Amino acid sequence: MCTLEKRGDIFFLTLTGDDEHRLNPTLIASIRSYLREVREQSTRGSVLVTTARGKFFSNGFDLAWAQSAGSISEAPVRLHHMVSLFKPLVADLISLPMPTIAAVTGHAAAAGMLLAMSHDYFFMRKDRGVLYMSELDIGMTLPDYFTALLRSKIGSAAARRDVTLKAAKLRAAEAVAMGIVDSAHDSVEAVVEAAVRLGQELVKRNWDGEVYAEIRKSMYPDLCGVLGLTDKVVIASSRL
Repeated sequence: MCTLEKRGDIFFLTLTGDDEHRLNPTLIASIRSYLREVREQSTRGSVLVTTARGKFFSNGFDLAWAQSAGSISEAPVRLHHMVSLFKPLVADLISLPMPTIAAVTGHAAAAGMLLAMSHDYFFMRKDRGVLYMSELDIGMTLPDYFTALLRSKIGSAAARRDVTLKAAKLRAAEAVAMGIVDSAHDSVEAVVEAAVRLGQELVKRNWDGEVYAEIRKSMYPDLCGVLGLTDKVVIASSRL
């Protein structure tokens, strides 16, 4: 399902196994549980790196789980349930008191792409993997917090159009050019190594996590409004 490891001041959250890491209630709960642990153990200078094993970072919501409900009427109920459960997971990441880095070494689609974009930094594998908002092809509208996150994280209107209204399947180089991904790397190892290097640089800054989280939230007021996150004033400087 997923694991959490701490090396020095860097937390490593890894989606394990060789499946598609579909976001169902069990996986969402597991990720949130580990993020609570990260929050509780965080200190000045902490950093989170999230990655996954196998071909997929995450292929989005577990539609097979929804369809296994046994009736046509129950499947949409299960889907809406996953949409509701995933929203506080996004809020957890947006409010986490430390820098966050997504090391995406495989495909990331729909909610899986949003999971990666909920991090501060987004690294991607160059030779394999696509980003894909599949809702238009599947025939599903976007939840309000999906739209708010996409608008907050993708600055170009043309890029947002291609992601949502063209359902473009983006390779790493295209995603970098569109400002969605920070950098593209040649292999799984290179993606993770880049994430670790950045993490080590950020650890050295020794920032106060609560201040970091509040500044992050202030950068995305519309998203935080949809997520129900409120601002607070934090003064952690001994210079004042």
